[in-house]
Amino acid sequence: MILFELECPKKHRFEGWFKTGDAFDKQAKAGSIACPICGSKKVKKAVSAPALLKGGTGTKAEATTIKMRQALVELKKQIDAHFDYVGSRFPEEARRIHYGEVKPDKPIYGEATSDEAKDLADEGIEVIAIPWPSRQDS
Repeated sequence: MILFELECPKKHRFEGWFKTGDAFDKQAKAGSIACPICGSKKVKKAVSAPALLKGGTGTKAEATTIKMRQALVELKKQIDAHFDYVGSRFPEEARRIHYGEVKPDKPIYGEATSDEAKDLADEGIEVIAIPWPSRQDS
């Protein structure tokens, strides 16, 4: 598997895993790859530096952990830029949106306990828990 840094015409950057470089080329040509932020299918490989492990003695698991942290940091940046943070009001605001009481300008994110998230899911409101890395990891 190969990890490519990808970019759309609006300069949104994201990563994608592909079996081979040719697999990326075929999927991109067929319009099968879309930017997760704007939906554009005009996706290309972005210039990126190779991942290097400290001291060069890391294991594959350590390399994967580093890449996962980097991906979560980038995801957090994108969410901060394109979503509204509602903090602990998340369950209330999610319900208001779901039941049509308000129409937000942007998607929302915030905090909810596991019980609150379960209650939302039981009501048919989709929520995703994201394990944000601590500031020292970013």
